[in-house]
Amino acid sequence: AVATGRLDRDPTAALRGALKTAKNRHYASITDPVKIGELLRAIDGYTGQLTTLCALRLAPLVFARPGELRRAEWSEIDFETGQWCIPAEKMKMGVAHIVPLSKQAMTVLRELHPVTSKGRYIFPSVRSLRDPMSENTVNAALRRLGYGTDDMTGHGFRSMASTLLHEMGWTSDAIERQLAHAERNPIKAAYNRAEHLPERRRMMQAWADYLDKLRSGTAKQKSLAVA
Repeated sequence: AVATGRLDRDPTAALRGALKTAKNRHYASITDPVKIGELLRAIDGYTGQLTTLCALRLAPLVFARPGELRRAEWSEIDFETGQWCIPAEKMKMGVAHIVPLSKQAMTVLRELHPVTSKGRYIFPSVRSLRDPMSENTVNAALRRLGYGTDDMTGHGFRSMASTLLHEMGWTSDAIERQLAHAERNPIKAAYNRAEHLPERRRMMQAWADYLDKLRSGTAKQKSLAVA
């Protein structure tokens, strides 16, 4: 503006120090394979509501944002193709997103289907089928299992998957697309819901199989590596 004569001075200097720099929020997460196995076994032993148990079991398999998971609807699940299609208005970045569903994820959904499919939400509120599960439900369940706020959070399943998948050789493009992180190119973002989908399908199934091995204590880190 100064260079083009629209202003005669830079007014932003007066704001220096007045606006705080935004800080990235840290979410506690478990990334040690042995401890992940312990967490998965603890989840299997959860004795609360079935909907909460299924949310806990599905969270590490899909590693969606907690808000996306708890507001998931049955109409978004394609049982034939095995994928969860999240509409743009539900996504943080405002772009529709596809989550390939592993065999294990489909098993969880089929178990819950007879219980909640008469309503809109996969994980409805215990108070009303018209509302989704509370945003605190998964975290409260983790606390009940003995995991404190500094140990693990619902959001931490995303960091868990990202860390291990990168270590095991899956491409950053596939991982970042599956995490639905921001696409810097706004034109590309409008078309990338299916980007890297074949690789993402393989990755999500391999991840679910690896989690099964961690749960049973038989996993080797190289077992998920990309050849």
